[in-house]
Formats: sequence, structure tokens, C-alpha cells
Amino acid sequence: CQTCDGFPCLVHAKSDAEVIGVRPALEFPNVTLIRNAQALRLETNPTGTSVTSVVAEVEGELDVFRGDIIVVSCGAVNSAKLLLMSANDKHPNGLANGSDQVGRNYMYHNSQAVLAISLEPNPTMFQKTLALNDFYFGTDGFEYPMGNIQMMGKSLGPMFRGEKPIETALLPMRLLDEIAYHAVDFWLTTEDLPDPNNRVTVDRLGKVTLSYTPNNQVPAQKLYEKLKSILGHLGMHPDHLIPRHAYMKTEIPIAGCAHQAGTCRFGHDAKTSVLDVNCKAHELDNLYVVDTSFFVSIGAVNPSLTAIANALRVGDHLLERLR
Repeated sequence: CQTCDGFPCLVHAKSDAEVIGVRPALEFPNVTLIRNAQALRLETNPTGTSVTSVVAEVEGELDVFRGDIIVVSCGAVNSAKLLLMSANDKHPNGLANGSDQVGRNYMYHNSQAVLAISLEPNPTMFQKTLALNDFYFGTDGFEYPMGNIQMMGKSLGPMFRGEKPIETALLPMRLLDEIAYHAVDFWLTTEDLPDPNNRVTVDRLGKVTLSYTPNNQVPAQKLYEKLKSILGHLGMHPDHLIPRHAYMKTEIPIAGCAHQAGTCRFGHDAKTSVLDVNCKAHELDNLYVVDTSFFVSIGAVNPSLTAIANALRVGDHLLERLR
């Protein structure tokens, strides 16, 4: 159906985390999923060398969970938040934060959604079938990495309204539907570089502040120009697409955090990283962070497969440890 990319799938036909990860895991008798729960803080032993419990709010009530090994997988923002909110007298700057690196080096990609408007209708349902890495490491006249170009899932009128409710408020839905029906949708991804000042911080009440200054913008613009050049070279103008200056382009703002990474980088040196190479906190014996927080750089492709591969790698390490 046409709602595959931008909407949750009600019939579980999409390979999302629920279908591929959560539901199969629940088939095992030793896996329990607790819903409507929020982890509030991690508590340690008196010496601060290991985590003893997870304090959580479940259905509005406080509860405590204990285990020999604690794995945090809240996403780059909320994993950092949880560690920072778990400060105690042995870890005054936040758990595992002796390096002052927890929350720093936040990355989420320089991403652009580009709509080229076709003169003919574009009724395809499964548009997300093509990706180009030809210019990942640069192109003639520009020797620096640029990134990835891929087709997006097909846009729909309600998606325009949801993404930009103020800008589209005066436009009738039938016009938005017509634009979507003629749109050829592209997603451009360029790397944003790790910067310690791009970071997650929290106040005493747990309010998150995400501080971010964009960087590496020139390659993103070069990639956009390259896409337009390719479409022109293919003879798409003027017979098939409206002029290039009329393309619709949206640079994904900081609220678009689907590719969030960094904040608990791994490494060999406890002075400059939060985790060791097995994603165990340098300063605690039994605390692991296994999500995209461990990234030291983000590249210019979707981080999901790297996160999955790393989780499997750390899982093998934990199996060996538990034997």
C-alpha cells in the first residue's frame, strides 16, 4: 500500500523493529516486555563500580529491577539522559562520565528531502528501490565526501500537512494530494561531523536540552546540486520534470532525530570515551550501552545496520562473559 514508508504498519508487513526484533524476542520464555515504563535512574553499589538496580516508573508507580548485567539501549539522546540523571556521590557528573563525554558529539546527519515535480503522474507504490553511492567520496572538482542519494517512500498529501502544518494550513488537501501524485521523492544524506559542543544536557528535573550547531554543509549542497545535474543529464527537463529551481527541498531540522548517534562514544582511552570496545562503560563492571550512542562518527548512510551488527557483536561478548 502507499502508506509503507511514512506510517506505522497496522498489519505488520514492514520490517521495522517491532516485527523484526521485538515480536520474535517475545517468543522466548526468558524475555519479558514491560510496557508504559520509563527508566528514571541507575543505582550503583556503595563503591560506584557496578550498577545494582534500575529505578523505573511503571504505570505511574515506582518499581525497581535488578540484574547481574545492565544494558542501556534508549537511543543516543535518552541513553545519555539516563546516565546523566544517575549521578551520585561516586559519579557526580553522571554515571560513566568521568571523561565528561556523556552526551557529547551528538550527530544526526545532514539530511535533505527533495521533491522533483513530474509533469506526468507518478503512481508508484514502492518507490524506495534505488540508491546511489557514486559520489559518496566526492566527484570531479570536489574531492571531499558528499554522501548518499536514495529514493524515498512515496509522499502523500497528509504527510505534507503533518510535516509542515503551518505552511500548508491554507492549502486544500486535494492540492497537496495532487502535488504528491506528481512528486518524485529523493532523500540525500551527508555526514555531520562529531563536535563535543553538539551535546545532550539535562537539568535536575530531567528536562533535556539538545545543543547543536550544523557543520559540513558544503558537501550537502554539492550533493543536492549533483542530483539536479544528474536529472538534467538524463534529459528529464523540460519534458518530464518542472524546472530545477522549482524543486521542493527540506533540510531536516534538529527535531528530525531518526538517525541520532554519538553521545556515549566507545574507544580504548577512558579519558576520551565513555565505553570500551565491547560497549561496556569504562568505569563500571556491568553496565553496557548498546545502541547508536557508541558511534564515534556517523558516515552518510542509515545507522540501523551498523547498530544491529554491533548489538550482535556485543551479544556474543555477553554470552562469553556469562558462561
